[in-house]
Amino acid sequence: MPTATSYAAAAGGSRHFPPLKPPLDTITATVFSESDESSASGGDSESESQSQPSSALENSVFSTYLHVSGGGALDADLSKIRSFLAGCSNRGQFSACLICLERIRISDPVWSCSSGCYVLFHLVCIQSWAQQCSSILPSSSVSSASSSSSNNWHCPKCRLNYAKDLIPREYLCFCGKVESPPPDPWILPHSCGEICGRSLRGSCGHECLLLCHPGPCPPCPKFVSSQCFCGSTKDVRRCALKAFSCNKQCCRLSACGLHKCPEKCHEGICPPCRVKSVYKCLCGRLEEVRECFEHEFHCETSCNGILNCGKHPCERGCHPGSCGDCPLKGKRTCPCGKKFYHGMTCDAIVPTCGSTCEKKLSCNLHRCPERCHRGKCAETCRIIKLKFCRCGSLKKEIPCHQDLSCERKCQRLRDCGRHACKRRCCDGNCPPCPEICGRKLRCNNHKCPSPCHRGTCSPCPLMVTISCFCGETHFEVPCGVEKDQKPPKCPRPCQVSRLCRHSSVSRKHKCHYGACPPCRMICKEQLSCDHICKQRCHGPVPPANPEFTLKPKKKKKTQWRNENKPGTPCVPCQEIVVKSCLGNHIGGEQSMLCSDKRRFLCPNLCGNILQCGNHYCTKDCHVLKQKGVDDLLAQSCEECLLPCQKERELTCKHPCSLPCHINDCPPCKMLIKRSCHCGAMVHVFECMYFNSLSDDEQQNVRTCRGPCHRKLLNCPHLCPEICHPGQCPSIDTCNKKVTVRCACQNLKKEWRCQDVQNAYHTNGNNPKDVSKNRFGLGILPCNSECMVKLKARDSELLLRKTNVVESKVPANTERFPKRRKKRERVKEEQPISRFQGIKTFVRRLLMILMILLILSASMYYGYKGIFRLSDWMNEIENKRPKKSYTRF
Repeated sequence: MPTATSYAAAAGGSRHFPPLKPPLDTITATVFSESDESSASGGDSESESQSQPSSALENSVFSTYLHVSGGGALDADLSKIRSFLAGCSNRGQFSACLICLERIRISDPVWSCSSGCYVLFHLVCIQSWAQQCSSILPSSSVSSASSSSSNNWHCPKCRLNYAKDLIPREYLCFCGKVESPPPDPWILPHSCGEICGRSLRGSCGHECLLLCHPGPCPPCPKFVSSQCFCGSTKDVRRCALKAFSCNKQCCRLSACGLHKCPEKCHEGICPPCRVKSVYKCLCGRLEEVRECFEHEFHCETSCNGILNCGKHPCERGCHPGSCGDCPLKGKRTCPCGKKFYHGMTCDAIVPTCGSTCEKKLSCNLHRCPERCHRGKCAETCRIIKLKFCRCGSLKKEIPCHQDLSCERKCQRLRDCGRHACKRRCCDGNCPPCPEICGRKLRCNNHKCPSPCHRGTCSPCPLMVTISCFCGETHFEVPCGVEKDQKPPKCPRPCQVSRLCRHSSVSRKHKCHYGACPPCRMICKEQLSCDHICKQRCHGPVPPANPEFTLKPKKKKKTQWRNENKPGTPCVPCQEIVVKSCLGNHIGGEQSMLCSDKRRFLCPNLCGNILQCGNHYCTKDCHVLKQKGVDDLLAQSCEECLLPCQKERELTCKHPCSLPCHINDCPPCKMLIKRSCHCGAMVHVFECMYFNSLSDDEQQNVRTCRGPCHRKLLNCPHLCPEICHPGQCPSIDTCNKKVTVRCACQNLKKEWRCQDVQNAYHTNGNNPKDVSKNRFGLGILPCNSECMVKLKARDSELLLRKTNVVESKVPANTERFPKRRKKRERVKEEQPISRFQGIKTFVRRLLMILMILLILSASMYYGYKGIFRLSDWMNEIENKRPKKSYTRF
């Protein structure tokens, strides 16, 4: 039997339970002993496999509780929870829904009566039941208190009332924390598998330590320090039994506060004090011997005292203290209360006001028509009024205090919906139907004994006892489900001997109904391929015994019925061996059954070298043609039609012009162009010749032997060297002559280009930024002659401006625009004609239509091509042999 720790480890280690003591293991191991005997028929191994999970399941639920309690007296309180655990696991009397009489499966949403009987129902069944109970209309004979709760519904088992807003809408676990708990084979069905956590009874402040479970929570097992009822003794006791009596005299004072309680230590308040003594009444005139709890009493003599007014006697009986003020003192009114009188003495009689009384009569509809009078008004209202009878079919004028009723019988249906009311002058609130329902219950065995009602009848409350063939084992089920129950298992051993070859080795099993369970041992017969048959035993079996009378309607197919039937020969060898493909590829082997003789093609390519010696066959796996071997599946490899893809010895980007071949490629004779270093000339070389030269030789071959035509960086002159590779050497040492000028260009001199560059550098300028036209300008400083020449030049410019102003054309003459460029005039002189505009528009429209047509055609044929490609791939996949594996 696995413990709770090993069971949790098998579940994945998500929950850890403390190890249980040996006595507790023996306690929990016997939980399903009776239910195991009453479970379905089958072999001994099947019963053991069912009992082990049930015991481990109970260990996991009770482990925390038993670890805290340590076993003992409180273990008896778990018996009711054990019965509910058996019902939830479909092994006890609570495994069927009492409404539909169908078995509650593990995956069915359920509801539990958590406040009463804790019985499980299908969630759909209890919702339908609650809706039908809530839809029944209240009757007039029901009291107002019960009519307010007429829309409530009750549990079908314990008849506990629930409010209409408590109709279950969701599928919750037993502790109510998880909605729609998923079925888990490692935990209790319909539970969340976590700690229950519900508050224990007695409001001790502790929570339930069991895992989420059906039924009531057990008493609190924790040890707490508590006092006895009277508080004189302290002791460490279990929390559920913390209220105790010390069996000594109670040390508390009675309610009188004078004497001690004479009883033993007890729960609740102390009884009344019975000590007798002489006590006076409240007025102090009479003395009597009375018990302590009755020491305050009233005597039978009247008070005979005078009120504070001094005119009226006190009408109270025996009382302590003074008699008090007169009730007639102060403001007084007439009998009807309409007129007030101030300053009247208490002994004066108040006169009537003379107006109409107008106090409400007993009917609460009319007022008293008499004049203001003393005393009560008339009890009966005699005002004539038009009244209707209760059913509304008759109307008549009668005194207000009388009731009107007719002789018409009510034809409405009662709340049962089957029988008429038949009551005379019914007001519509028909009384409940007094007849017996008498309809057949769902059990098909009894009739409903309840009063006639609407909707579905309550489930049959009777239980049926089902026993085994010999009567040694029995269990009870609700009436109506006995035909769907399997007979109980008998603990006696089966006396039928097996007929297969394992009769002497097989393990004995218990007594059962029907055929013996199949032999679960391995056949181990020698096959023709020298392998051993590893199937389950399929030898002959003994004939079946007569089955039990209450057998299930649908028999579950066991595993051995899906395999070979008993008494059949061995199946072909199911041993898995590795076989190679037709092409004998490495890695193309497949695991196949030994009895499978078919040949297959692997998904790899052929991979054999073609005649070109460079490429491999890209056909699918096939058999090669060999000399002297005739094979219908043999094929020859494909021919290589690819161009040569070899790399030449000398690096060359030109491909080989020959087809794919084995030998080396011929030398490349292609002509290539290379420019000289200065870019003035282009050379043409053979590819093989140029690539065979070294880098230095290639540089020498490319030179044009002429002057270098590249411009220097720091000046506008060309390089004076012969065509050479790399950077020009005379960048900063240019010796050519340059004319330098002052800023006004009056002075000029000839310098070397190198000196001009140095002058620019000293002035903080870069000679690269100076244009060719202004190179050397502004290097020389201006002198006095430059200033004289500038003034003379300015005077000449001024004289020219005055001459221009005098020679202007008069204002009345026409002004002609400046001559425009010839290109602009040509454009303006050639306007576009209407025909050319239409031609351009048609051309653009045709281009757009052409583009749209091309796009639509490409989309259409692309869509069709994808489907054809998919069909082609499906055909290839269907032609490819499928891998098959035999399941053992």
